[in-house]
Amino acid sequence: MAERPTPDWPQAYGRLILPEIDSTNAEALRRLPILAGPAWIMTLRQTAGRGRRGRGWCDTPGNFAASLVLRLNEPPARLALRSFVAALALHDALVNLTGLTQGFALKWPNDVLLNDGKLSGILLESGAGGALVVGIGVNLRSAPPADADALFAPVSLRGETGLLVSPEALLDHLAPAFSDWEARFQTYGFEPVRQAFLERVARLGAPIRARTMHETFEGRFASIDDSGALVLDTSAGRRIIPAAEIFFP
Repeated sequence: MAERPTPDWPQAYGRLILPEIDSTNAEALRRLPILAGPAWIMTLRQTAGRGRRGRGWCDTPGNFAASLVLRLNEPPARLALRSFVAALALHDALVNLTGLTQGFALKWPNDVLLNDGKLSGILLESGAGGALVVGIGVNLRSAPPADADALFAPVSLRGETGLLVSPEALLDHLAPAFSDWEARFQTYGFEPVRQAFLERVARLGAPIRARTMHETFEGRFASIDDSGALVLDTSAGRRIIPAAEIFFP
């Protein structure tokens, strides 16, 4: 991999790298009272990472685990749109860092895929005083064993591409990318984020399945609406699905 210039670290964003902690999201919530502004907290080893819906997130040394703390006085629905901001930032950081233009894609609502495998996970949690914690894990060096219940097999950047990227190098690219997308979101609203996500999303216009807590829907992935919900064209008509797990038949 050719050496790529490191972008400037975004002003006003703090940076803390710890050798080992239980969870970067948990550490971010613990440090909320002493954080004066937005800050990235990264660890070189995470022992109790968390995924969506209470699932564990398996980390091994050399993989990326970090959380961004933001203080925002916004309603929950708008806070939740940061999952799209984070996914775009991570996608762009990976492309810019590796120089690869093929293979990376987004999966609604916020995963980054590599060659149709799950490369990353993003978890948003709220804290006191309008704080939002954006946790991001990326399989840089190795992927965990496949879970029989997983909708997408885990993959690693090194396993799929042969490239070995350090967590620190990814953070150096991710922080500026997030700052740029956050600035666009704050200035222009969700629409440019939505359009950019649709340009990078996997299986737009193709058949997918969406599994909610109670039902499973099959149809054509038509779009994402202005609330971030999945728009699915089914045999019974168009469905708007705010939250679901999706997979490719």
